[in-house]
Amino acid sequence: MTDMKKPARQGGLNAEIQSRIGHQLRAMYDEVVRQGVPDRFAELIRKLDSPEGAPAVNNDGRD
Repeated sequence: MTDMKKPARQGGLNAEIQSRIGHQLRAMYDEVVRQGVPDRFAELIRKLDSPEGAPAVNNDGRD
């Protein structure tokens, strides 16, 4: 029986495929960022960030 080594298989994706995936991920991420945070979540975050017992301050520019 002969001891033949298999050639090492190069794993991973080529640069073109990596680039395409990167562009698609950036496009998806940009879309999510553009959507912003819903008002009800922003209000919850303000309440969590404010000291306990202190009313949350409305920082949306409206008085």
